Amino acid sequence: MYPETARFYDRIYASKDYALEAQRIADIVGENSPSSSDRRLRLLDVACGTGRHIEYLKAHYDVEGFDLCPELLEIARQRNPGIPFHQGDMVDLDLGRRYDVVTCLFSAIGYVETADRLAQAVSSMARHLVPGGLLLVEPWFTPEAWHPGGVHATFVDDNVLKIARVNTSEVEGRLSSFTFHYLIGTPGGVEHLTERHELGLFEVGEMCAAFTDAGLTVRHDPQGLTGRGLYIGRRGE
Repeated sequence: MYPETARFYDRIYASKDYALEAQRIADIVGENSPSSSDRRLRLLDVACGTGRHIEYLKAHYDVEGFDLCPELLEIARQRNPGIPFHQGDMVDLDLGRRYDVVTCLFSAIGYVETADRLAQAVSSMARHLVPGGLLLVEPWFTPEAWHPGGVHATFVDDNVLKIARVNTSEVEGRLSSFTFHYLIGTPGGVEHLTERHELGLFEVGEMCAAFTDAGLTVRHDPQGLTGRGLYIGRRGE
């Protein structure tokens, strides 16, 4: 959880096209027909962050959000009044209800770190599906696609807010890691913050196995929503 930088999250990712991604999700759900009911479908967005996907998905579905970080959830609630949001870890997700669609987007699945926790998280999400329901998971990088030693930077340049976020990429075994260094300038002064991120690097076969072990049929779309791919799992009728 990253309470100090949550307030800057939407500014850092201002270029991300949440509306387009939400429409693509709706198209995928329609193509795969997760439910034959005439009622409005129920969707749970796991690792929903500040609720930007939900902002657009709520036009199509009865939506709920779930995230580990209370500070991100507070922003999501302000953005989406009246929408239920839940706090917890996706590995032991247990809301006591089922949904037609469960999503886990923006590579958040990588934060489970290990293959065992990947299996637990996918199984937990799969248990929340109705018969015929869909689980959509956008993966983090595979081991082959992760290149340690790279230098990366993101900038925000407004009249009253300047942010430079810089990091290098690292790897240890099957764990990718990086430390974000934030230099944040506001009229009140300049501050320097750091936060450490560690995400598991999973092979396509490992991801598919987590789905099948959870009782889902699975299809891997190599392109997905943003070029990182998408796993589309379906629970049996």
